[in-house]
Amino acid sequence: MMLWFRPATMSTLLLPLLLLLSIVFMLGQCMSREEKVKLRNQVVEMFDHAYSNYMDHAYPADELMPLTCRGRVRGLEPSRGDVDDALGKFSLTLIDTLDTLVLLNKTTEFEAAVRRVLRDVRLDNDIVVSVFETNIRVLGGLLGGHSMAVMLKDGGHHMQWYQDELLHMAKDLGLRLLPAFNTSSGLPFPRVNLKYGVRGPLSRTGTETDTCTACAGTIILEFAALSRFTGDPVFEVHARRALDFLWEKRQRNSNLVGTTINIHSGEWVRRDSGVGAGIDSYYEYLLKAYILLGDDLFLQRFNIHYASIMKYISQPPLLLDVHIHKPLLPARTWMDSLLAFFPGLQVLKGDIRPAIETHEMLYQVTKKHNFLPEAFTTDFRVHWAQHPLRPEFAESTYFLFKATRDPYYLEVGRTVLDNLNRFARVPCGFAAMKDVRTGSHEDRMDSFFLAEMFKYLFLLFAEEEDLPFNVEDYIFTTEAHLLPLSLSTAPRTPTHPANATSQEELDDSNFDWTCPNTRLLFPDPAFPRNLRDPIRSAVDKSCPLKNQEYERMLILLAQDFMANNPEHLELLRRMGVTLIHLKDGRVQLVQHAAQAVSAVAAEDGMRFMQEMMELSSQQQKEQLPPRAVQIVSHPFFGRVVLTAGPAQFGTDLSKSITGVRGFVTVAEPYSGCAELGNAAFVQGRIALMQRGQCMFAEKARHIMKAGAIGGIVIDDNEGSSSDTAPLFQMAGDGRNTDDVTLPLLFLFYKEGNILLEALKEYREVEVLLSDKARDRVCMLGSGVYIYITVAGGLKTSSPHSSSGSDTQEEEDCSTDQTSPAPDAALDQSHVSPMDESAPNNKAVTPEEDAGPAIKQNREPEMESAEDKDSSSKSVESMMADWQEDLEAFQQMEKDEL
Repeated sequence: MMLWFRPATMSTLLLPLLLLLSIVFMLGQCMSREEKVKLRNQVVEMFDHAYSNYMDHAYPADELMPLTCRGRVRGLEPSRGDVDDALGKFSLTLIDTLDTLVLLNKTTEFEAAVRRVLRDVRLDNDIVVSVFETNIRVLGGLLGGHSMAVMLKDGGHHMQWYQDELLHMAKDLGLRLLPAFNTSSGLPFPRVNLKYGVRGPLSRTGTETDTCTACAGTIILEFAALSRFTGDPVFEVHARRALDFLWEKRQRNSNLVGTTINIHSGEWVRRDSGVGAGIDSYYEYLLKAYILLGDDLFLQRFNIHYASIMKYISQPPLLLDVHIHKPLLPARTWMDSLLAFFPGLQVLKGDIRPAIETHEMLYQVTKKHNFLPEAFTTDFRVHWAQHPLRPEFAESTYFLFKATRDPYYLEVGRTVLDNLNRFARVPCGFAAMKDVRTGSHEDRMDSFFLAEMFKYLFLLFAEEEDLPFNVEDYIFTTEAHLLPLSLSTAPRTPTHPANATSQEELDDSNFDWTCPNTRLLFPDPAFPRNLRDPIRSAVDKSCPLKNQEYERMLILLAQDFMANNPEHLELLRRMGVTLIHLKDGRVQLVQHAAQAVSAVAAEDGMRFMQEMMELSSQQQKEQLPPRAVQIVSHPFFGRVVLTAGPAQFGTDLSKSITGVRGFVTVAEPYSGCAELGNAAFVQGRIALMQRGQCMFAEKARHIMKAGAIGGIVIDDNEGSSSDTAPLFQMAGDGRNTDDVTLPLLFLFYKEGNILLEALKEYREVEVLLSDKARDRVCMLGSGVYIYITVAGGLKTSSPHSSSGSDTQEEEDCSTDQTSPAPDAALDQSHVSPMDESAPNNKAVTPEEDAGPAIKQNREPEMESAEDKDSSSKSVESMMADWQEDLEAFQQMEKDEL
């Protein structure tokens, strides 16, 4: 689509634009005409492969399943949840593809497809569909097909029989969608029954309360076009009303909108804001509604939103979600692939520089993973590995080529083509990627692949003479359907003064009524390349810290911060933040904005400090009680209990009756930040790791992969102790940590050293990870006899005994005991006398607590009465000792709670 101009300024911009194009073509070697023709023909061949397989194997089903070579019919295949809401038993892919056929010069196939739609497609099916998806794909497809049919008919060679049949179907569908808008707010219900509407007894819809911002705000192009094609204003009125409500509900301080809104109250359900999933096409439709309909109100609103996006969300080349009420606070550490449309929208806006930067970042991520993952982190790793053949990156590539004529973007398009053919092409079409890392496929080929991907790629490589019509006369909807710009002259719905934007809300500096002067954007022909090169380096993780122009791409989030990471410390220094180590193992952060390397870095430092305060406050609210690491093997038998900090992810030990018991092994590497080299030794054991170098969740995943049953992280801050430091809780890494299914505990340096020294001396050390210390009587190992007082006497019991009373004792030991039985006793020969008890609230070292080695398997009949008396006294002393330790631990739990 064209960069729009106001007539009064066209002449002033034409000469600079021509100068720019001539300079760009002289830069390097442009792609030859023959090569472009070859790539254009390749696009057509790929489209034929996808379309013919849909028609041969799937039609009249909604979509093709390219791995099994059959159609996807809703209700006959396993449900995919919300994804299936796009399917309505109305031959979705065929309708979505109508105007693509015309653009690719397949006029005969288009005429045949229109006849099929009119003959076979029914819109009164008893099925619940997404209002958003049905609007952009089906209503948009019918309107795009109608636009093409009228254009061909007016040409005098094709479609002479056509009498607006597709438009009649479009109006029928529009009327079926209208009941969704019957709400007090004007925001539509997210779903509607094509036959029974909303809220009816047979509709199976109308109970929803929430919808996404894009779902409610991506209606205006199709509904306004339908109104202006048919002369019935009802559709445009409802679409405008929904947009007006969203505008009124924006956050007035930040001028941002949230992701999900309550359709009845207008309250924001999700307050995170970005330009990706859930919001994306709302912004797109504000600008395009101005271009299509000529209403300045839409441009005013878009410009106000855009200024806030560039202030808070855009951190070139990144686009990061923020909270609408606290826009300096990032809402997540990853980006989703739907934001790839935004550089194309920035081209329409005329803001080329950030478009180049963000697009280059997306291209480097694409080259790294072959496709753009459904979501990826700020350091460009995979977050969600799927790729359903989305077209947004190709869309932005086309618009940037149109704006710059830089042949670089032709090479980007070649990469997209090559990857589709190498990795996604299958005998029956093109299959979505289930995991871009492994190259595995999903039995899925969405209709938007045919509706959008091949349009933009064909336009990228085609010359003007290759096109059957002038695309500058049309606007692309979010589904790339073609609506004629001539609709702006059709009868329009009057704008009510109450809906107008007040003058107090406008900032004239936000408005670009014309495209920018390209001489200022590109002072030399190498300028776009100079923007791209540092971003390429950043994705390759070799971006120098000294490059201040791109320092904002090196974002340090509070939840990722590690006090012993040199790179993190350097970033703090650049932001003017000083780190002070306290004696209790904690760190203190102080910011001096004047010490930051730049104003941008100082702003990042302020954001980081706010983030740290939010994180600290949240962790205090989510405070968990302490956990216990109890050494249960010889010669400790449960007497050494180490206070441990919990993790906010993994197995919840408070819900485990028995805890997790196993021998400990030091992980290699000790940091646990890479795949373990001693996985064979870690399997079935509890891994010991040192704090630092990576996130706690990453450590947990590495030891899980090695087969560990639990993990203990030991503080690397020498001297830290639970005696003086507050309880430390391990947080996740900002991602979903449901995959972590083992317990992970944290020991300060002093307590961790006790465990390491025990392992060093005894080699085989067994511990129990639990929410609280267990009865020591139950910790005795195999072959150690337990004496239970029965009617004033002693009865011998062995762990291997099969008598009923003995079995009962074993069962008792497996329960969650917090104090020993009052008459339980241990033989003097099996546990040496202890004269000193462990101090309250302190861990006892093995040297203080262990005593001499225990003699096992000694026959009780050989003991004298004197031995028994001594044993009884020893047991009483030990039990008193144990009770003190237990009470101290329980009091600690109460204090933490």
